[in-house]
Order: sequence, then structure tokens, then C-alpha cells
Amino acid sequence: MKAKYIIGGLIIVVFVIWGTSAFLTTTVQYVPIEQASTSDRTVQVMGKIDFDRVNYNAENSRLEFAIYDAEAENAQAAQQKLDVVYYGVVPGNFDQATSVVLKGKGGKDGVFVAEQMLVKCPSKYQGEGGEYQNMDKHNEAVGETGQGV
Repeated sequence: MKAKYIIGGLIIVVFVIWGTSAFLTTTVQYVPIEQASTSDRTVQVMGKIDFDRVNYNAENSRLEFAIYDAEAENAQAAQQKLDVVYYGVVPGNFDQATSVVLKGKGGKDGVFVAEQMLVKCPSKYQGEGGEYQNMDKHNEAVGETGQGV
């Protein structure tokens, strides 16, 4: 009877170790721009697009551009930039993007090879200065008091 418990315990331990290692290898972590170019495993990186360095080759479906730190005010003020290559169709709203999230690996010469790209555009609920709509101003403009809905 003791042997059954030992074998059962070993099976549970093996499955816990196997499940943990499988989980850790499938997760994709966010890294800063500095680490993305040298990463040999798939990572995610976020940044603003430097539109001065965008080049699209339609024959090869190759998009080349650079991103910089999302905290920087503009590309010239950015401390670190990351050259990116993406193969595929350029998203329709790429030219309106405020930032981009890339999933891929570091490639040759420090160029990040993106497998997937998520383009983040300005919110339609955001004003030109970055402020969000004020519901009190909206209700005042349309003549509602905001009471008794």
C-alpha cells in the first residue's frame, strides 16, 4: 500500500514540473527596447513609431521602421531606438498609430524581426489634447440634466 502512495506522489510531482515548464515556455514577456534586439526567444515590445524611418517594399511584403520609447516626447528626444522588420500586410491604420506592440525575436545586426504587430490608434473618445470627454459638458450641450434615467 505504501508503494501506491509513493508512485502516485511521483506521478503528481512529474506532472506539476511538466506543467510548470510548459507554462513558462509558452508565456511571452514584455521587454524594454534595449533588450528586444538581443532576445533569442519570442518577446513583446511596445513603442512609438518613428514615421521618418518607415519603408515598405510591396514586392516582398517587407515593412521596415523604427520604434522608440513610448515615454519620449518625440523620436529625436528618444534615448534608444529599435529597428524593426515586419513581413506581411501593413495594417490599414498604421499611419494613424500612436504606438505599436510587436511580438517577435531579435535578428541579425540588432534588428527586431516582428512576427505579429498590434497597432494602437488614438481613441475616438479622446479629445485632440488627449483629454477624455466630460459627460457634464455633453449633457449640457444636448440639454440633459443627467437625472432620472
